[in-house]
Amino acid sequence: MLEARNLAAAFDGRVIFQNLNLAVAPGERVHVAAPSGAGKTTLARILAGYAAPAAGEVLVDGAPLPRRGACPVQLIGQHPEHTLDPRLRMEASLREALQATRGETAPRRGVSFSRRFSAQSAEGTPENETSLRGAVSPGDASAFDAETEGLLDALGIQRRWLTRYPHELSGGELQRFCIARALLANPRYLIADEISTMLDALTQAQIWSVLLQEAERRNLGLILTTHSPALAARLATRTVELKP
Repeated sequence: MLEARNLAAAFDGRVIFQNLNLAVAPGERVHVAAPSGAGKTTLARILAGYAAPAAGEVLVDGAPLPRRGACPVQLIGQHPEHTLDPRLRMEASLREALQATRGETAPRRGVSFSRRFSAQSAEGTPENETSLRGAVSPGDASAFDAETEGLLDALGIQRRWLTRYPHELSGGELQRFCIARALLANPRYLIADEISTMLDALTQAQIWSVLLQEAERRNLGLILTTHSPALAARLATRTVELKP
C-alpha cells in the first residue's frame, strides 16, 4: 500500500495543501483531480521522493521511501526534457535505470536517481533535474535483455535513437524513454503526471496502452493526473479530489 499521511506543502509562504491523506493499493488506478495550481505536481513529486513535504509522511507498506537505490514509486512527468541528463546518450540513460535496480550505482529516487534541484515553481517543477553522470559509458552498444527489448518495441523506441542525446529527439520520443526508464526501475507504483498533454493522439494512445498493460501485468498501483475528463474516465478506477 502506498500511503500519504497528513501531508502538507507550501511555497513562498502560501499553503498549497494540508492534512492530505491518500492510500493507493496495488492494482488500483487513481485519478487525482484538481484545477491548475492546486498542487497536483507537488503531490506527485512528494509521493515519488523528489521533494519533502512541509509536514506528514509517505509510506510504502508502512515503511518510509528508501534513501538509496531504486525507489518503489516512480514519477513520469509532463516535461521529459527536465528529467533526462543532457550529457548522457539515450542508451546510457536506460542502462542507468537497469543498474539502479541491481544496486550497481549509487542512485536515489525519482526515476531512481540522485537529483540536484534549483529553484522550484509553486507546483514544484525543478528548473533542471539530472541524474548521476557517468554511471554508464555512452559508447556501450551491447544488446539489452529480451524483456527490455520487448518493452522498447512496445513503446516504439527505434534503436537508432539510442545513440542520440536528449536534445536530438522530440518531446514524444523523449517521453517514451522516460516511461521505459520508470518501468525498468521495477517500481511497485507509478505516478503519471500529465504525461500525454503535449503529445499527439497517436502517441498518447500508444503510451497509455503500454502503461496499462504493464500496470496490469505487474499489478502496479497507478496515480494519474490529467485535465481530460474523458481520459480519466477511461483509465481510472476511482477519482480523488485534491482540496487545499
